[in-house]
Amino acid sequence: MLDATTRSGGTATASPRAAATDLAVAVPAARPAGRCARALLSPWSRLSLLVVLLAAAASAVLLFEPQELLVDGVPEQLGGAAAALVYAVAYGLCTVAFVPRPLLNLAAGALFGAQLGLGAALAGTVLGAGTAFCLGRALGQDALRPLLRGRWLKAADGQLSRHGFRSMLAARLFPGVPFWAANYCAAVSRMGLAPFLLATALGSVPNTAAYVVAGARASAPTSPAFLIALACVAVPGLAGAAVAWRKRHHLRSR
Repeated sequence: MLDATTRSGGTATASPRAAATDLAVAVPAARPAGRCARALLSPWSRLSLLVVLLAAAASAVLLFEPQELLVDGVPEQLGGAAAALVYAVAYGLCTVAFVPRPLLNLAAGALFGAQLGLGAALAGTVLGAGTAFCLGRALGQDALRPLLRGRWLKAADGQLSRHGFRSMLAARLFPGVPFWAANYCAAVSRMGLAPFLLATALGSVPNTAAYVVAGARASAPTSPAFLIALACVAVPGLAGAAVAWRKRHHLRSR
């Protein structure tokens, strides 16, 4: 019978029986931990985490009522640029929590004026879009991609995956697709982050500027600037509706 250890040249070494016993004890102990890690990192677990995070963000918006900024204004201790920077961060987080961008753009114009308000709104737009994209890509893509089986879903996925920049640029220029929906559709597709952010930044300028100017000139609703801003809001919306109708008719005829 072999001992637990054998002596060889004064050095103690484990016997084969002892090594096998240690391995048999270690493997079962490692299996539950491995199963637990795989379960936590599974696609559906990550998607569930994404849903929880988005629900928590939406609840936080309802709880803290950021619309009170329009009544109370920004805190006095914040200067113009600092307040705009804080607003841009809050803007981005609010878009992740499904707050409509038109309201945030109008508020940016009312609080900071046309120029500073436009900068804050655009920065918040890109920040919110990038945050939503990264969350959707990391937590939702693996679970949702196998569900892209419908004709409309496959068409949208193929368009974003093959022609991501121009498709996202068109979606931002011609409002029709909700901001949050475009973010998460792009995240589930194979579109890259860099073209997504660039298309968002460029495509959001006209519509965002129109709303910000309207918010800045809301106190003078008969002024030419306010009326032009309203026209710039309405025309892209009508054009987007026309493009969506043509796309729908084309898909139906295929």
